[in-house]
Amino acid sequence: MPLSRRDFLERSAAVAAAGFVPRLPSSELFADPAPAPGFRARPCVVSSSNGIRGVKVAYDKIVAGEDPLDAVIAGVNIQELDPNDQSVGLGGLPNEEGVVQLDASCMHGPTRRAGSVACIENIATPSLVAKAVMDYTDHVMLVGDGARRFARAMGFKEQELLTEKTRQDWMRWKSRLNANDAWLDHDDDLKIKFTTGTINMNAVTVTGDLASVTTTSGMAWKVPGRIGDSPIIGAGQYCDNTVGAAGSTGRGEANIKTCASFLAVEFMRQGLAPEAALIKTLERVVAMTEARLLGPNGRPKFDLEFYAVTKDGRYAGATLYSGGRFAVCDAAGARIEEAVYLYRR
Repeated sequence: MPLSRRDFLERSAAVAAAGFVPRLPSSELFADPAPAPGFRARPCVVSSSNGIRGVKVAYDKIVAGEDPLDAVIAGVNIQELDPNDQSVGLGGLPNEEGVVQLDASCMHGPTRRAGSVACIENIATPSLVAKAVMDYTDHVMLVGDGARRFARAMGFKEQELLTEKTRQDWMRWKSRLNANDAWLDHDDDLKIKFTTGTINMNAVTVTGDLASVTTTSGMAWKVPGRIGDSPIIGAGQYCDNTVGAAGSTGRGEANIKTCASFLAVEFMRQGLAPEAALIKTLERVVAMTEARLLGPNGRPKFDLEFYAVTKDGRYAGATLYSGGRFAVCDAAGARIEEAVYLYRR
């Protein structure tokens, strides 16, 4: 006999507890309900901790009535154009050949559109190029030289992204590859940087409209052509205007395999609070981690961070290990908060 809705939900509870997402009838799963009369969200912007300046800029824009995607992109542009932030944009740490290759993606909740670029060179603001892909093409992702040529055609100016600071860090890394090569070690007292830094930013307006963006220079010293999670819709970030938005920083390879930002939003769709949704997402990442990346205690050797905001303005940050922090701005102002975590260090 066919199951009633009540029977279905009761029987699916055990499945959900085991880590599986119950399948609702498609009419409910993809419903796009209008907000209740008088609905008002709490405007909020949440991001990785390096976005502390950007969340204030983005928040001021959304409360002034600007589009949420324009607001968060303006927020991350601050880091993209800061040569002292070596994880994104200008001054980002290069690949193993000394070339800075950037990735970014964005989603616009109200129109359900998205744009992305990967392995783009010589353009400092890939987040804006990703939005241009969304606004002016029938595509979602452009990569490599095609992305660069598209950006140039759209009026973006090319520039050298490798600063002297990042060039010196690349030389230090290169000099230590082989003790018997012809490269001379220098500044032996300086630790070689291995960053996977990124900036993700998500926003919700007073009317409940959402947007998200993630931008990065990727893993330092990566194999040329490597793409992380940042430009992949559903991994680096995801936005559903009926539910919320989420994004990530950290080891992109772990995130890609779980479509983790999409999964976090789906957990929130089921009614989980942002904190719980992000913790369950992290648990799924651990379950999908290959043995070589696990320590003797069965825990990952890497870290991964998530950030999320719901349609009504609730937010959270979560990390695999304790000590993580994230940036948020709402009516109480811009600030850094402690993230919830899966494991204590």
